[in-house]
Amino acid sequence: MPSGISVRSDFTMLFLCVCVVALDKAVTIDTSAILREKYKSYIYLKAKSSENSENFHFSHVDADPHEVALWVLLKRTQSANKAIRLQAVQELADNHHWHDYQYQTAAQVIDQRTAVGLARTPQVDLRFFRHPPSLPGFADGLSAEDGLRQLLASLPQSEVDKCVQYFTSLALRESTQSLAAQRGGLWCFGGNGLPYTQSLTSVPSEKVESFCVQALVQHSKSHCDHIVSNGGLQLLQRVYQLRRNSLKIQGNIVRIIGNLALNEDVHEAIAQSGWVSVLAEMMQSPHVMQASYAARALANLDRETVKEKYQDGVYILHPQTRGNQSIKADVLFIHGILGAAFKTWRQKDRSSLEEEEAESKEDYTECWPKSWLAADCPNLRVLSVEYDSHLSDWMAKCPVENQRKSLAYRSQELLKKLKQAGVGERPVVWVAHSMGGLLVKKMLQDASEDPDMDHLVKNTKGVLFYSVPHRGTFMAEYSVNVRYLLFPSIEVRELCKDSPALRGLNENFLNIAKEKEFKVLSFAETLPTTIGPMIKILVVPPQSADVGIGDLIEVDVDHLNICKPERKDSFLYRRSLQFIQECLKKDIA
Repeated sequence: MPSGISVRSDFTMLFLCVCVVALDKAVTIDTSAILREKYKSYIYLKAKSSENSENFHFSHVDADPHEVALWVLLKRTQSANKAIRLQAVQELADNHHWHDYQYQTAAQVIDQRTAVGLARTPQVDLRFFRHPPSLPGFADGLSAEDGLRQLLASLPQSEVDKCVQYFTSLALRESTQSLAAQRGGLWCFGGNGLPYTQSLTSVPSEKVESFCVQALVQHSKSHCDHIVSNGGLQLLQRVYQLRRNSLKIQGNIVRIIGNLALNEDVHEAIAQSGWVSVLAEMMQSPHVMQASYAARALANLDRETVKEKYQDGVYILHPQTRGNQSIKADVLFIHGILGAAFKTWRQKDRSSLEEEEAESKEDYTECWPKSWLAADCPNLRVLSVEYDSHLSDWMAKCPVENQRKSLAYRSQELLKKLKQAGVGERPVVWVAHSMGGLLVKKMLQDASEDPDMDHLVKNTKGVLFYSVPHRGTFMAEYSVNVRYLLFPSIEVRELCKDSPALRGLNENFLNIAKEKEFKVLSFAETLPTTIGPMIKILVVPPQSADVGIGDLIEVDVDHLNICKPERKDSFLYRRSLQFIQECLKKDIA
């Protein structure tokens, strides 16, 4: 061999040795990390001789017991036995000692049914849920606003309210620039802009998106398949993530998901679009409205433990999650003409100083039925009902008939929704403020005349009225301007003092109450309500708040605060709670 070749070989070997030594010094192998990885995807079994064995079962498992427990629970979530499935989901959520990689494993393995069950478990760890899938960018430089317009344009204009058609066409027609210039214009009703627009940013596209989403809320009740097949779930996911600073837009998007979830055929599509993780996160929101929107959507997705279906406008305040507490009765809250399902039932408004003190004590509540009543009566289902007050705002400028504002129309619409929610199958107590009380009386009248709904009347155990104008209100006659501020036209005619319609409605209610022997309690305001600059009026005087049966209690508050207790230990709340418990003492004992 030539000497030159030998020298080069020796040099090469020397170089390699130096590199290996240097690499050995530079690299430290963490064997514990290898062992952790070792157990992530596999269960390792030690080989054991089968000689002299009397059976073929494994006698020893060389695996982390914690790892085995996870896989056992995941397997049990797929059991054919419903009780085993439910217990497995509960145990998965109750164990807070899983490692990150185990949560990731579970998120990849669990199916839609299990994911919904976990999302409806109190304070579930959000690591159980896969993040929404990444969405591709819009083609041809389109924006979220453009996507919403295209989706609206693709939906049929049949089977929807005429006002929805009208405002859908407005949303499609108005350009971003003209909408920004209007500032109110076509979208400003009764001289006041939509309240939520004042809280939005000055970016016009956000306002357009908000209007489009509101139209989709109505479309989603009848065009579920069209929305899903046209990519609506993915588009709404994009808008939801884009508008994380807008509770209004996010809330309406989740209302849409709740409407779509009424159709069981699209449950899998909703889950695959990443909505279960979004709803699980929103369930833990400190905002009562957001959490309640999510609770409704998840209840409609949960066909494992929920047989009822919650239509838009019927919200579960308690229980919003799965639990072991059996529900014995229902309490329904019905707001007045200018109220809403949540804000009507907040704690009494306070001064800035009082609010700071209350927040420091953590005792202020945005919704006392959810915070206080649910804690005092955990075996009640507490529902809050909202009729289409947002459509009422729209219809002030909507060029179609206003008949849907009547008590008769609203009664029929709500009875259909309550039937689907299972109201009437258990004992019921109604709680109503202002015109909501008239609506309750009308619903009881209509239900008593309908054999399919008669059980609702039979199971009514009590009615609690907060300043309900049983005999009308002077407000309807006070002045044209004040009348217009508080009550749209149809309501004005129905609220006229001593109107024959109200008199007949009250006589019918008294007959039903005496026949069914349910309890009645009425609260009446004694302080005037400020309704405009230098205008104060007693909206519902005690004479009108007296239904003619049961106790009447006068309280030194105005019309707006008659249903808003100042504190949990205040007379207004304690007496209301006492009444509900008295009505249901045989059922919730």
